[in-house]
Amino acid sequence: MIRIGANPIGWSNDDLLELGGETPLETCLAEAAEIGFSGMELGNKFPREAGALKAALAPFNLACISGWYSAELLERDAKSEMTALRPHLDLLKAMGSNVLVFAETSNAIHSNRAVPLSRRPVLAAGAWKTFGARMTEVAKMTLDEGVRLVYHHHMGTIVQSGADIAALMDNTGDAVHLLLDTGHATWGGTDPAALARTYRNRISHVHTKDVRDAVMREAARGDWSFLESVLAGVYTVPGDGMVDFTAVFRELAGYSGWVVIEAEQDPAKANPKAYATKGYRHLVEVLSALGFPCA
Repeated sequence: MIRIGANPIGWSNDDLLELGGETPLETCLAEAAEIGFSGMELGNKFPREAGALKAALAPFNLACISGWYSAELLERDAKSEMTALRPHLDLLKAMGSNVLVFAETSNAIHSNRAVPLSRRPVLAAGAWKTFGARMTEVAKMTLDEGVRLVYHHHMGTIVQSGADIAALMDNTGDAVHLLLDTGHATWGGTDPAALARTYRNRISHVHTKDVRDAVMREAARGDWSFLESVLAGVYTVPGDGMVDFTAVFRELAGYSGWVVIEAEQDPAKANPKAYATKGYRHLVEVLSALGFPCA
């Protein structure tokens, strides 16, 4: 069974707080529920105490899917990472979430509007083994507690390109799974359908966003930062850009889990409810045509 969820970043941005900063959490939740989403990932406006979070979600009958965690495994060992992770992990467990969205951010530039993507960090070939071993150790510990670590490849980080993803997967054990993000894959120069085919057995979470080809090319020519590109509209919802979602999900036959629309845009230019509705309808159409049972 596939459950279709949303990330609140279309309503309120986590890296540029002024984007959607005035939008109440209740508006995001009410509109998501009205559209038909079954759950929401966490964002900066969500309570981080289980009782308060349950109270916020319950009126809208929305599940807590997961939430982003900023890791620093390049700078600390697995035990120290687990200490830092503990409050977030305990919240996810209390909410019944079974995946942990995990990304290395100790040297990332995606949240710095002034730094172009050409200056994103690149991990030396000899450093992947230690990094992967630490991540595998963390992933085994979270899995022992019922939560699967899913790694979020992301523009402006050490895991951006297809080669980066391959190095990550080659240097981690089976406890580490991949969060397939169609937008970051496409912008990072990798066909998301090919990623789905290659890592099908280790994909346990999917983020669906589309890419506007013209903006992506302009961003490359101008050497823009990640956030400048987002403000210009590089990302959009499924069905509004260049990604072939039918091809992606054809490679994910038998997938069971969450499929999340996560398309950061400027809400002043792209009405969150209208765009989320467009993306939701496109996903339902694609998944239904391929025979995926959805909830």
